Amino acid sequence: MASLFSDDWMVDFGNAWNEDKDLGDALAKIGFKSTIGYGFDGEDKPRGVVRVENGYVVEAGAYAGQSLNWDLRASPADWEKWCAKGIGMMSLGIAYTSGKLKFKVGDYGAMIKNPAMAGPFIKSFGAMGTVPRS
Repeated sequence: MASLFSDDWMVDFGNAWNEDKDLGDALAKIGFKSTIGYGFDGEDKPRGVVRVENGYVVEAGAYAGQSLNWDLRASPADWEKWCAKGIGMMSLGIAYTSGKLKFKVGDYGAMIKNPAMAGPFIKSFGAMGTVPRS
């Protein structure tokens, strides 16, 4: 098992994302294209990254200085909780407003107001939960 957001974990997360047709197909419908970083609050840079083209992950691994459209940060404990239990719309809103989930790059407000993006964003946490971690 790989540690959260390590190179190997990110590759497995990218595969889990692509295996969830509800996630990829929903984003493909809106032509979603982004480079998304994931990491821990208080660190200078994210640890892992996925590059999404037309709703599906085409590259995943350790962060290597890529330009990001989204950079999501939280404590290791919160990421572990969301991986284990998932997150719903209400929990997501609380996590954001309480500062537990930070968007260092990206517009949370615009994303959450767009159901075509908000639903798949929630589903991405479910995909995270399928990836074994140490």
